[in-house]
Amino acid sequence: MVNIPQRGFPVSEFAARLQCAQSQMVSQNLDGILLMSEPEVRYFSGFHTLFWLSPTRPWFLFIPIEGKPIAIIPEIGAALMRETWVEDIRTWSAPSPDDDGISLLLDLLNPLSKQGGRLGIMKGHETSLRMPLADYERLMTSLPGLNLIDATSLVRSLRMVKSAFEIEKIAHICTIASNAFARANEIFYEGQPFAETFRAFRMECLAQGADDVPYLAGGADIGGYQDIISPPSQRLLQKGDILMLDTGATFDGYYCDFDRNYAIGKDDELSRRAHDTLWRATEAGLAVAKSGTTCRELFQAMSGVITEMDYQGGDVGRMGHGLGMQLTEQPSHAVFDETVLEENMVITLEPSLSYGDGRIMVHEENIVVQNGAPRLLSRRADQELPIIGRG
Repeated sequence: MVNIPQRGFPVSEFAARLQCAQSQMVSQNLDGILLMSEPEVRYFSGFHTLFWLSPTRPWFLFIPIEGKPIAIIPEIGAALMRETWVEDIRTWSAPSPDDDGISLLLDLLNPLSKQGGRLGIMKGHETSLRMPLADYERLMTSLPGLNLIDATSLVRSLRMVKSAFEIEKIAHICTIASNAFARANEIFYEGQPFAETFRAFRMECLAQGADDVPYLAGGADIGGYQDIISPPSQRLLQKGDILMLDTGATFDGYYCDFDRNYAIGKDDELSRRAHDTLWRATEAGLAVAKSGTTCRELFQAMSGVITEMDYQGGDVGRMGHGLGMQLTEQPSHAVFDETVLEENMVITLEPSLSYGDGRIMVHEENIVVQNGAPRLLSRRADQELPIIGRG
């Protein structure tokens, strides 16, 4: 029987996150941090809702230098926020385009502005404002004494290293997706419309216990695929197709993110070689993915194997990334990223290469970084390219 992780987190988890954040705030001379995006608000509060999918209402969480977080949110979210460890919850009736929480934010931040305080906000790569620009400009104009400091690296340094509770949730959804892929011969078949392939896999993940499959990408074509980001078509899977599905299923707000490749009915020499090369590139990544290795070094280890078949070394910008509450998180395994891996980071290894006549192949695994060999969370792919419906 599968042990299903308990949903949510104990209060001690959030208290530890807050303590780490406030300790860094002291060292960086920050008086507070204003958070506006879903993962950051959820990370410090436990506020987990699909209502973020609607762009109508903004949501704010303030991290003070002392004391617990303060939520400034639409009234519709008050009942759910009261179920978290957050006690100070200030609400307004939203949507209210003329004043969507701005007055409440001004009341909170005015004392900081008057004393020339330093407020951290997320300014870096892969962040967004998550409030109307006009409202942001109005807020800043009304707080002339406030010094805005980029808190991206502070918050990311906390989120990149996962707790035991977080790792348990990611491991669970990786097991669910691995079990779904293990039934490939039963749910994929020659003559299946590609859109139905997607639907069948989503249904299998849900049947295995996933909460949702919000991300599913892939490709299929004779001798190898060229496009992996377009919506699936009604084209029928044909003998000789190379099929790839890349899943981002979720459990309790945490993602898995890995793919598997299959040949439909029969394989071909180039695709077999590409699959083997990517498998060995992943092995090279596994060999160096430990505390103290940089993301650049991890990228180079995988790229060095890929150049055996693709002289460009898999020219896709990066070969993996962080994983957790978002499908892709920092860091990036790329030449430009010198982030040093730490114990309990959860990352993907995602080498890819080009081969044949414009074909590509991608391979991905999910792992936890440790002081020694990493721990695989996804069930390791076979070294040989699997064949669906051989014969």
